[in-house]
Amino acid sequence: MITLKTKEEIEVMHRGGKILADIMNKLEAEIKPGLIAENLEFLSEKLVKEVGGICSFKGQGGFPSGLCFSVNDEIVHGLPRKKILKSGDVVTLDFGIFFKLEKFLGRNIDFDKYPHIRDGFHTDMARSYVVGETTDSEIDRLVKITKKTLKRGIKKVRPGVSLGDLGETMFRYADNQGFGVIKALCGHGIGAELHEDPEVLNYGKRHTGMILKEGMVFCIEPMLTNGNNRVVRNKDDYAYVTEDGSIAAHFEHMVAVVKDGCIVLTE
Repeated sequence: MITLKTKEEIEVMHRGGKILADIMNKLEAEIKPGLIAENLEFLSEKLVKEVGGICSFKGQGGFPSGLCFSVNDEIVHGLPRKKILKSGDVVTLDFGIFFKLEKFLGRNIDFDKYPHIRDGFHTDMARSYVVGETTDSEIDRLVKITKKTLKRGIKKVRPGVSLGDLGETMFRYADNQGFGVIKALCGHGIGAELHEDPEVLNYGKRHTGMILKEGMVFCIEPMLTNGNNRVVRNKDDYAYVTEDGSIAAHFEHMVAVVKDGCIVLTE
């Protein structure tokens, strides 16, 4: 079921998204050769605690970490355990925070304004980085094109556009650039739950699928590879990896559909 968020809900989710983006910037500053992934996990939990939030991912489906730390052929849901970055690696940080509404707004809340995030709300975003320097120009291009694919998708979002239009725009651009587009994983609605309807696919057919309406809030998250687009589950049973061992990149923003377009809530 789709939950259309009120103007007040979008405003408060935007505040939460800005906090998440600020923390992501602080994590980004630590990415360099020699970084021990578990140290970044500890830092992320410390920063979330400082802002009064809760790590959204920890405990979701038994997931043991608050931070998804995916390296090279890992597409999403990589665990930080026993990973040390080296120059030329591609690392993706995927991170979310749950904010309790009472803590965010105080005790005197007019809950009628927040019917769909009454107890609190989730935020979610992801970024990929090339660690240090790489001699492989295609790796740099993979990360840049994945980021541009997300931007193309965001520019498409407005009332009256279909999810098929959004997916087709992203797929066509990335495919024309020569990269594999992951179809087995997708974006999602977000709010009181981390994963809500609708599913936001990274491919589609024009003028098909759900029509976007004002008040919808969802995450767009294209995932590209420099090989084919087939996905398998990692032996740890959490991460999804490329079947052919190719490198993956992933960018994600949380957006709200508004009257004249959309607002990126995680900038």
